[in-house]
Amino acid sequence: MLAFANAKINLGLFLTEKRTDGFHDLQTVFYPVKLYDVVELIDSEITECIIKGIEIPGNADDNICLKAFKTLQKDFDLPHQQIVLLKNIPVGAGLGGGSADAAFLIKLVNDKFDLGLSVEKMQGYARVLGADCAFFIENKPAYAFAKGDEFEDLQVDLSNHFMVLVKPPIHVSTAEAYSKVKVKEPATSLIDLIHLPLSDWKANILNDFEVSVFEKYPEIDEIKTKLYAAGATFALMSGSGSSVYAIFEKPVKLSELEKDNLVFYDI
Repeated sequence: MLAFANAKINLGLFLTEKRTDGFHDLQTVFYPVKLYDVVELIDSEITECIIKGIEIPGNADDNICLKAFKTLQKDFDLPHQQIVLLKNIPVGAGLGGGSADAAFLIKLVNDKFDLGLSVEKMQGYARVLGADCAFFIENKPAYAFAKGDEFEDLQVDLSNHFMVLVKPPIHVSTAEAYSKVKVKEPATSLIDLIHLPLSDWKANILNDFEVSVFEKYPEIDEIKTKLYAAGATFALMSGSGSSVYAIFEKPVKLSELEKDNLVFYDI
């Protein structure tokens, strides 16, 4: 059995408070996009994870998909499985690829072995793996708060727009991004701002990571500037970086940005 695990972007990201557990409270809107990893489960004599495609830093034995399977294995009598992960979603890009892989692995295991887990149960398993992992269980636009693992349904539809993602050859670690960020309570909640007309997003919807990440990596800031120069209605860094997405009213071709970056069209 296999699944296509899609990435997400953040339509705004406010870091509102440092928690006593070391995490941050935040406000964000998660929005699924059309960039996919492939996760496959194959019957095997041993449980292992094989990674293909884009190289992932670290050891395959520490991969989040394997952690997800072993987490379920503690509660269910699951036979050995070979997990094959074809990695296409850029790493260190703020796109939630690893979290998506783990969440879709949980759903695959639930389906393959008829575990009968509810959405809430699967979200519970996902939450222990990563702050945004639980989002990918339902995998639909959502306002996220607390650590980014509590959700409210949200009606946001960008399907009538042309969306582009630019990934520079820069890896921004989540820990690095969080270490430099400043927290503050926004004057207006993101759940209200997201309902403004798209033309008003540029002046109102921010990503609090941009200040510190752009200071260290001005190339990312330059990408955002070029996207607006190309006619984007809205552009923003996703998550803790390094990718920047843009929303256009019509299809575009960004040949200049393609020279030094990966550019994904119609996401």
